[in-house]
Amino acid sequence: MKTSNWKVLGAVALAATLVACAGNETKQQAAQTAQPAPQAQAKYAVIPPKKDEDLKLYYADGRILKGPEAMARMQADAGLILWLAGNQFFAMDDVVRAFQAQRPGTAVGLITLPPGLLLAAIEKGGWTYGGKDYPGRPDVYASVSLGHLKKLKAAGMMDRYAIYMHNELVLMVAKGNPKNIHGVADIARDDVRTSMPNPVSEGIMVFYARKVLERHGLWQKVSAGKMCNSCQTTPNNWFTSVHHRETPERIGDGRSDTGFVWITETIQAQSHGAPVEAVRLPPEDSLRDEVAYAIGALGNARHAEAAAAYLAFLATPAAHAAYGKYGFVNATPQELALKPIP
Repeated sequence: MKTSNWKVLGAVALAATLVACAGNETKQQAAQTAQPAPQAQAKYAVIPPKKDEDLKLYYADGRILKGPEAMARMQADAGLILWLAGNQFFAMDDVVRAFQAQRPGTAVGLITLPPGLLLAAIEKGGWTYGGKDYPGRPDVYASVSLGHLKKLKAAGMMDRYAIYMHNELVLMVAKGNPKNIHGVADIARDDVRTSMPNPVSEGIMVFYARKVLERHGLWQKVSAGKMCNSCQTTPNNWFTSVHHRETPERIGDGRSDTGFVWITETIQAQSHGAPVEAVRLPPEDSLRDEVAYAIGALGNARHAEAAAAYLAFLATPAAHAAYGKYGFVNATPQELALKPIP
């Protein structure tokens, strides 16, 4: 072939390559443009998908709305709005009905999610769920850490609190404990896969379980230095978004072997037929003498009188019975008395 022909063919090939590259770049730019905005840019705190069971509106006539329906009507219809640490979700049907028996006619809105996520929603003034915004704040907020309430005090949003119950850490395992997990040290084994509460928004990890893992020298092994939720930190560990729902499911499905939960969550999972059981831990690992649930009413609560009535209700035998049915430990009368947030 003549040299001039080679030059022509070379020029054609180069032009085709440039066109292809330009097309690919245009496609990449379009794909980047089409990607949704990062969650961090959301106006309100974002509720993870499929959390309808954690969003409820209890009407006085016995009707219960869930999910988007509850969120759409909560601020307008509820005479009391509670945002409570999610690990008590399974007790709340009984607790709310016991409260309504003492206060007939009051509709109660309820959100039970990780307390760090609840705090973020209070600070931002609302939620985004399923792509829709729901502005508003609760009347009453509860966490497994007094530190969260101290943040609200610093923001001028809360000034008094009470401790209203206690709990303890356990390791959830499959029924029959096929991996022979007997304590925290077994998490170090290469054949043990863990499902752990995330260290970003779940108070059980932020304030309690991480401390236990660090004392055993296992925090780095579990987290690999990652602070995230709904993420695989290592081949053996998954950080949950909402642990009390995900960990029983993962163990039941054979995707995980163990993970920290509250003893009450194991009891709840078993009551619904989940093939799981609890490995009880010594006091230095269960933290049974430390774990306390703190609660308070927001200073500018829309339903201040109902909020005060609910806090008083928590000290009654009816409230103790409703929570005690699910394994929670009653607080003392001294702990239940409202006091200034330190």
